[in-house]
Amino acid sequence: MRQRYSFGYLFSEGFHSIFTHGFMSFAAVCMIVCCLLIMGSFSLVAVNAENMFSDLEQENQFTAYIDEALTQEEARALQDDIEAVPNVARAEFESKEQAQTEFEADYDGNPLFEGLPSSVYRDRFHIYLDDISLLTQTEDAVKQVDGVASTKSAPEIAEGFTVIRNIASAVAVILVAILLLVSLFIISNTIKLATFNRREEIAIMKMCGATNAFVRWPFVFEGMILGLTGAIVGFFLQWGVYALVSQAISTSDTIQLIQILPFQPMALWVLAAFLVTGLVIGVVGSVLAIRKFLQV
Repeated sequence: MRQRYSFGYLFSEGFHSIFTHGFMSFAAVCMIVCCLLIMGSFSLVAVNAENMFSDLEQENQFTAYIDEALTQEEARALQDDIEAVPNVARAEFESKEQAQTEFEADYDGNPLFEGLPSSVYRDRFHIYLDDISLLTQTEDAVKQVDGVASTKSAPEIAEGFTVIRNIASAVAVILVAILLLVSLFIISNTIKLATFNRREEIAIMKMCGATNAFVRWPFVFEGMILGLTGAIVGFFLQWGVYALVSQAISTSDTIQLIQILPFQPMALWVLAAFLVTGLVIGVVGSVLAIRKFLQV
């Protein structure tokens, strides 16, 4: 019973101090909301960029040419063997006739390529990958399939996608980490301003024999409540901002090619990230702010 009473007392003290110092509490919540909006917006941009890179990677492919000695039926039968190769997402068959039609459409009007018979072309498979960074290994494995005569790819494009994706991921992680540290600094200083007005109260409690934990815990609960409040408010604001940006992009004639992920499937993850981050910012910020005033 004593432990429950102590917990309830410390929590009620932290909750009561929010309203006692209403303006500073409001300022702290606003700062948490702003910090979470900045981090959340940048993170959502990074998620959408990652999705766009993934879509572009899936469009990247290489071609496997089939041995001329095989009939078209035998060539088509190789699809299962090719798709069984690790990292192959799918393989699309293209006949000699289809290759001829596509080639003539690309070079329409060029007299050098007029009248070429379909026999000069080969049946082929356009092979799409799960992980473009494994293009070389996958291409070598496809060459080992009986009936595949040769392959053609553009490894420099695959390497370019891999480098850009890795750089974008690293930059996103670094910037989010920097923003988190800046947020902790801002919030700790904001809470420190509110704590400064209560320094005499803290000093009196310390001189009366109060332990550091007894003085600190109400501030920890206060920071926890402020952090969670800012997280919830920030989540709904982030949702609204994301919806407005998505609508603006979808209705624009110049940037409508950019594909924006819907927010609803990500909502729970965003809410969880906001709650955890808001809780960490509020609690750690309060601990950093109160540490100086405990030295009496």
